[in-house]
Amino acid sequence: MKHSIEHQNYLKKKKRTKILVLCTQLAILMGFLLLWYALVKTKTINEFIFSSPLNVVRVITNLIQAGNFWNHIAITCMETAVSFTLAIVLGLIIATLLWFNSFFAKVMDPYLTILNSLPKVSLGPLIIIWVGANTNSIIVMALMISLIVTIITIYEGFMHTPDEYLTVLKSFKVSKWKQFYYGVLPANKETILQSMRVNIGMCLIGVIMGELLVSKEGIGYLIMYGSQVFNLDLVIAGVVLLAILSVIMYYIVIIFGKWINQKKD
Repeated sequence: MKHSIEHQNYLKKKKRTKILVLCTQLAILMGFLLLWYALVKTKTINEFIFSSPLNVVRVITNLIQAGNFWNHIAITCMETAVSFTLAIVLGLIIATLLWFNSFFAKVMDPYLTILNSLPKVSLGPLIIIWVGANTNSIIVMALMISLIVTIITIYEGFMHTPDEYLTVLKSFKVSKWKQFYYGVLPANKETILQSMRVNIGMCLIGVIMGELLVSKEGIGYLIMYGSQVFNLDLVIAGVVLLAILSVIMYYIVIIFGKWINQKKD
């Protein structure tokens, strides 16, 4: 009975903490918006350069009324989803191959380091020439930004699998594949999920970079078009949409991770 009461108190405290965190987050956001509005209203900052919350809402409303708002959102989401899926799948496959073959891992180690340190933005023009000025180049650019990090993160997790996950399996002299499937993979479930949480933001950054260079649709295109015609309200509206979209995508990955954990349990 005592443990039951303590558990209930713990759950209540946890719920109160979550509510407090959410309220604090919303208060910070509202405070920022009010400060932004006040600075513009008092002409402390230039409205043409910094826009204003009301101008951003007006621009987004106009985009919705024009009928192309959801198309821009859908294009960016599609490109991000494709590049994200490819990064996770390819990253997991390559990290698995590296774990299975230590010789291959040693050979690839300097190349992964070099590829990870390359400034991906500078490769944008080359990617456009190689792949073409189309959606494929945007996906490739996002993939370049996220794939190497995914491989390194997951492989490092595989290599640092706690011994207790493998000792029993090795004592039964099971195959390396079974060691991986029953030991390494379950032990690194959280590592893979963490890689997914990081990757969704990196893929979105890569997609926006690609859209800035070649696209005629998407949030990146809106930002680029706004800067070209000096419509800074549109630029900042695009940045706001990008921030909202990144939060939504991040929490989708969080929810997916919780679903995986519950299913496993």
